[in-house]
Amino acid sequence: MLLLGIDLGTSSVKVSVLDAANGKVLATAQHPETEAAIISHQPGWAEQSPNVWWQHVKAAILKLHATGAYKPSDIGAIGIAYQMHGLVLVDNHHNVIRDSIIWCDNRAVALGEKAFEQIGNDYCLMHLLNSPGNFTASKLAWVKQNEPEHYAQIHKMMLPGDFISMKLTGEITTTIAALSESMFWDFKDNCLSEAVMNYYGLDPEHIPVIKKVFDTHGYVTEHIASELGIPKGIPVTYKAGDQQNNALSLNVLNPGEVAATAGTSAVIYAVSDSLQADTASRVNSFAHVNHTLEQNSIGVLLCINGAGISNSWIKNKLGASSYNEMNSLAASVAPGSDGVAVLPFGNGSERMLNNKNIGAHILGLDFNRHQAAHLFRAVQEGVVFAMRYGFTVLQQNGVQPTVIRAGKANMFLSDVFADCFVNTLGVPLELYHTDGSKGAAIGAGYGAKVYATIEEAFGNSKPVTIIEPSGTKDYEAAYKNWAQQLALQIKNNQ
Repeated sequence: MLLLGIDLGTSSVKVSVLDAANGKVLATAQHPETEAAIISHQPGWAEQSPNVWWQHVKAAILKLHATGAYKPSDIGAIGIAYQMHGLVLVDNHHNVIRDSIIWCDNRAVALGEKAFEQIGNDYCLMHLLNSPGNFTASKLAWVKQNEPEHYAQIHKMMLPGDFISMKLTGEITTTIAALSESMFWDFKDNCLSEAVMNYYGLDPEHIPVIKKVFDTHGYVTEHIASELGIPKGIPVTYKAGDQQNNALSLNVLNPGEVAATAGTSAVIYAVSDSLQADTASRVNSFAHVNHTLEQNSIGVLLCINGAGISNSWIKNKLGASSYNEMNSLAASVAPGSDGVAVLPFGNGSERMLNNKNIGAHILGLDFNRHQAAHLFRAVQEGVVFAMRYGFTVLQQNGVQPTVIRAGKANMFLSDVFADCFVNTLGVPLELYHTDGSKGAAIGAGYGAKVYATIEEAFGNSKPVTIIEPSGTKDYEAAYKNWAQQLALQIKNNQ
């Protein structure tokens, strides 16, 4: 059997076909080739069109077929990974009511902070494992308060992956994992959170049917099958947020295991079996893909919104021809970037900074000394230093990894970034040839019972590179300077 994995990212959609028999990826494709735009009607707002996502998904699948590397008729199941925390609203005819308010939009911060206070800090941390914050429930409450004409049309609210599944199958479902990342799930009572629904005055009828992550979420309709050249009636058997899915793709499933990624955002994601919460919600706890009502599996997530997007921004503004060129130039500069420090916080409010939006900053620039290469390196170091800053919060919450796993993709393709990551955090790094679309395909295989266990799906998984810490002193002074600059900016924004 062949398995189709769909990874709905912020920048693009990537799809892969996996041969379940040997675990090999037969083909991959991406659409669009250039990075998809984020719509920002006001400062701090971020939206994308779900209908455009769907066009990208279809184009990517047809592009995948065009490789000729497999027979589309052999595809037997579909898995979906998706950008987390987005709000998608549809009416009774499954038409999109408004553009999706996506993960890095911070219009609902004040609503979430007030809800945290009114519902009760201790209650939220015990039941939701988080503050309601700037998550999907608060975004829906914002629509209710500010766009009542849109709220009145709602049939169902969804996460981005739920929407793609709906377009494939005509069925609307969600999962505990999705509801937990939205702040709709009560972990203590194992049900939809009445406290959140009642406080915001939301309608429980807007919540889709709740299924397991690895479950049948519907079957591809005849019309869509014909349009995409895939068999009708094949099931969607897996849906997960991109960070849960990234951890799955790296076989990070057990307590103490840790995954990392550095795409548009940068994330360190640790698995725990306890219902724990950071008292300040600087890191967030969500249901992992293998969480059940009987057995806790919680992903503790540190997220830096402004990561790969800062790398993309500097590439475009300084006119680099490719990321490879940027990485090569960055490697020509010594650690510390000759005093240039970049705070990569220009993509909305940062949870690890207590939901402050301090913006991005380039500091220490000397027009007589510094060239583009210094900025290219300083951006990569800035992202890693932000991850180190947040890693301290994870450590305070009991995360003490002996190794971190990541896909050899996105910013981890840069030797400069990987070296800085290992020697700044002081933890060995295992890099694997995997990505979100492959993870989604593996998830589909387990959901379709092609694999008897999740572990069976990773029988051939081995790291392509293992990097041990070797030059931590090279980065320590640079990190301390960076942290001092961050402290000044936080103080200036109080």
